[in-house]
Amino acid sequence: MTVARFWRKIPQRYNLVGTKCETCGRHFFPPRTFCPDCRRTGKIVDHKFSGKGTVVTYTIIQTAPDQFASPGPYVLAIIKLDEGPRMTTQIICDPKDAKIGMKVRGVFRRIATDGESGIIHYGTKFVPVE
Repeated sequence: MTVARFWRKIPQRYNLVGTKCETCGRHFFPPRTFCPDCRRTGKIVDHKFSGKGTVVTYTIIQTAPDQFASPGPYVLAIIKLDEGPRMTTQIICDPKDAKIGMKVRGVFRRIATDGESGIIHYGTKFVPVE
């Protein structure tokens, strides 16, 4: 199996896939193997998130590391997904348009490249919902 194919087979890498406890209804991202509330009585199942959420807080990065596609400035935020979990991600928008409470949705985008002829890494970023 090639390296690229190996990474494509990890669902969390290219989808917003986490887990859900069917006992209490709590969602987890990244995925967990057991519920911290229900412990052994919890039944954990895979869950694909809707990809919609709200900006909890954000910062504007002025100078990006070399391997990132966009040189900056760009918005890095903590998003609360509609199902509950929070995640750190980039928001694709003009930095002056970012605001706390803004509704966003996930999109599949290029994240980084390993060197000039290296592997391109893709993942979920977010854009404002209009």
